[in-house]
Amino acid sequence: MARNIAIGIQDFGDLIQKNCFYIDKTDFLREWWESNDSVTLITRPRRFGKTLNMSMTEQFFSLKYAGKGELFEGLSIWKHEKYRKLQGTYPVISLSFANVKETCYQDARKKIFMILTELYSEYSFLSDSDALDDNDRAFFRRISVNMDHIDAAMAIHYLSKFLFLHYGKKVIILLDEYDTPMQEAYVHGFWEDFVTFTKNLFHATFKTNPWLNRGIMTGITRISKESIFSDLNNLKAVSATSKEYAASFGFTEEEVFAALKEQGLDAEKEQVTTWYDGFIFGDQQDIYNPWSILNFLDTQKFDTYWANTSSNTLVSKLIREGSPEIKTSFEKLLQGECFTCAIDEQIVYDQLDNDENAIWSLLLASGYLKVTGLENANETNQYEKPLYHLKLTNYEVARMFRSMVRGWFASVQSYYNNFIQALLKGDTEAMNGYMNRVALHTFSFFDTGRNISDSEPERFYHGFVLGLIIDLHERYEVTSNRESGFGRYDVLLMPRAVSEDDAIILEFKVLNPSKENSLEDTAKSALQQIEEKNYSASLIQKGIPENHIRKYGFAFQGKQVLIL
Repeated sequence: MARNIAIGIQDFGDLIQKNCFYIDKTDFLREWWESNDSVTLITRPRRFGKTLNMSMTEQFFSLKYAGKGELFEGLSIWKHEKYRKLQGTYPVISLSFANVKETCYQDARKKIFMILTELYSEYSFLSDSDALDDNDRAFFRRISVNMDHIDAAMAIHYLSKFLFLHYGKKVIILLDEYDTPMQEAYVHGFWEDFVTFTKNLFHATFKTNPWLNRGIMTGITRISKESIFSDLNNLKAVSATSKEYAASFGFTEEEVFAALKEQGLDAEKEQVTTWYDGFIFGDQQDIYNPWSILNFLDTQKFDTYWANTSSNTLVSKLIREGSPEIKTSFEKLLQGECFTCAIDEQIVYDQLDNDENAIWSLLLASGYLKVTGLENANETNQYEKPLYHLKLTNYEVARMFRSMVRGWFASVQSYYNNFIQALLKGDTEAMNGYMNRVALHTFSFFDTGRNISDSEPERFYHGFVLGLIIDLHERYEVTSNRESGFGRYDVLLMPRAVSEDDAIILEFKVLNPSKENSLEDTAKSALQQIEEKNYSASLIQKGIPENHIRKYGFAFQGKQVLIL
């Protein structure tokens, strides 16, 4: 009989007791325990079962769940007598930063203070324990939403002590979604203040804590040691490229196909694979995101379930405001191509504005990209980072990005659509009218805001090209900044049906007052460059006659545009 598909249950016991659909991941407990690592940081994309696995870990080890072994009966971990004896035998501190999404430092810190205060309320019985002395009780009473930041930074440290004194056993500490508030801190501009507090909290909790048995932290990103983990030399970091726990988060293909069979959906295997396969953890290929699979099993409809579970604000900001090089690489991804770059899995948030590779590292950690190949570092220079071949993870992710790019033009959608239609018809007068409206309202939207002059259209037109790729991908192959003839054209539209549509070349130029007197002169110069550099060469080589190649020069002066 097919089990009930429950959406959004993150409490392990609740899921088991209601006999809901569950794929057994309890072998994670054995693998983690036998690793003997002091503190384990596991990074996986959102909605990949991190919170459910942390709930499972708490309910397996925590004294609060002593005598609750029936939760694990019939599951992998319960086959081992050694682990049956471990169930419910340790004091466990479990907390989550998933809801710390405030937009300023004071509110974010207060939210964490509230979490710590609630944690102490959960263990309020300790304040009456004979194992604690007067100083311990005095500290216990100071924990509140109005405590100072020193007491807050030491709160978990001392709670570990109190539990050890009371139970006589060192504690297990579980911190879920440790990096959620850090992404908000970066987006909203209070990174430096927040990192200072967090570094002190993590140091006291996971490093200088003599009452710690073991700990697990989960998150999407592995933030660099220099930022918050500078003193945690006891940290075992397990990222998407690590072999450890490769099948513990997400569903394997075998698990997905078994689930489809259970629900009577065997016929959908191929399409499910196209939409939701593609994640790779360590050497484990063909990992599926659980959120999309569960939603598909529930609705039996294909949709962008996982890709739409967050606002994707940071991702959109980094690509939209990124350099022309970032947008050009993103163009390749949207066309289904791979591109190659160095990756550092330690994310440095305050470098995202300046380091292109840091952006791709973040997108890889977040699950939007997958590694299709790896080039080892130069043997003559062991300090060079390896080069990764990257591609969009799957069809679901590609659909999400297409929707995101369309959203960039939402405020001028009618003008933008009309420009596209005018371009296809070759109506230059209408192109000028609509393009000026689009540029006027969106030019600065593609700017980084870092004193980039409005006279530099690179970010705008590369964002504009991304829009062309999305809207014309079925009719044209759209490329930019590629070699043809004796140079690199700006934008080229290659028709997929050569017999039906003309090819189009677009060249962008900024008015240079020392060389040109007007926008018309600049636009003519752009057209002249198309001819002199013979940008038509690659099109002609593909059999497109010269009289079916249309050429347009775009001249910019601030937010004003002229097209000839």
